[in-house]
Amino acid sequence: MLKHTLLSITPLLLLSTSAIADTPNKVKNWVGGIDHLGLTVSDLDSSKVFFTDVLGFKVMGNDATYPAYFLSNKKTIVTLWRVKNDEKRVAFNQSENVGLHHLALSIEKHRKLSKLHKHLKMQNNITIEFAPENLGKGPAQHMMIREHSGNRIEFIARPI
Repeated sequence: MLKHTLLSITPLLLLSTSAIADTPNKVKNWVGGIDHLGLTVSDLDSSKVFFTDVLGFKVMGNDATYPAYFLSNKKTIVTLWRVKNDEKRVAFNQSENVGLHHLALSIEKHRKLSKLHKHLKMQNNITIEFAPENLGKGPAQHMMIREHSGNRIEFIARPI
């Protein structure tokens, strides 16, 4: 149901965006896009390895006092922050926690999505929620995983 709802909302969002551009002095488009996304993780080193060794991100820097890693693939910046108190941490639950539901990363083509799926199946500490499938009626396809710390990551291939 959610997949179908998202597909039906997408044209409305596109229409709304163009409507905003056509209505001067009513709404200003202050935001250009996402600068970075910060994820709190339980195992900082394992999550860093997932993003670098499995997905190909590069380490841009780190902060040993927080501790955190700053990663980039030249299109997206992800900041990984270690949970402050491991004994008080609460497991991620997209249905009950306010905040991040999942991170969605774009994949160029269906073929690459399929290859990524095969690559991820060979990794340790990754849970594949579902393999590549149509998003709604298609033609976009997506899959969902959980990385080592439990954060949900969706990969989406939208043909242009």
